[in-house]
Amino acid sequence: MAAAPAEVAIDLDRVDKSFGDNHVLKEVSLRVPEGTVTAMIGPSGAGKSSLLRCINLLERPDSGTITVEGHTIDASTRITDQQLRELRREVGMVFQHFNLFPHLTVLENVSLAQRRVLGRSKDEANERSMKLLQRVGLGDKAGQYPGRCSGGQQQRIAIARALSLDPRIMLFDEPTSALDPELGLEVLAVMRELAE
Repeated sequence: MAAAPAEVAIDLDRVDKSFGDNHVLKEVSLRVPEGTVTAMIGPSGAGKSSLLRCINLLERPDSGTITVEGHTIDASTRITDQQLRELRREVGMVFQHFNLFPHLTVLENVSLAQRRVLGRSKDEANERSMKLLQRVGLGDKAGQYPGRCSGGQQQRIAIARALSLDPRIMLFDEPTSALDPELGLEVLAVMRELAE
């Protein structure tokens, strides 16, 4: 993983990705300067989610290069588990389907990654989690289980969880698609506040 100047937060150069015969990304090039908000729009199946998964290295590109926060990766780059963890700490991801643990409370969902990835103590992680839950308007839901929360609340929990690792970049994969219009506006308001 080579280091490059980080004036550009994300730089994609001719990225290709296929799943079997399905060629989902075809020579995609994109530059996202630091401190900007960028939206990708397109029809279902256009490859938006696949592109986000490549940026976060949940999927590896078949060809082309991806540079995130100065770290360049291509299909042949050997990357250690430690390097992968470091990169993923820089990039927070909020998935279309919230991916919350149903058997953990809201507070535990937000604090778990901090303890496992960042090595924070339980008290330290819980304190940070409560601040984030309050920031997204859910401080009063900390002791509840996600299944007792609305879709909009679950998405805000997922946002708080992603923010808990203090990422420099946030990726959102269709953050309002599973929500009714009112809840979607609620989540967009939280995202707008974060961007400011």
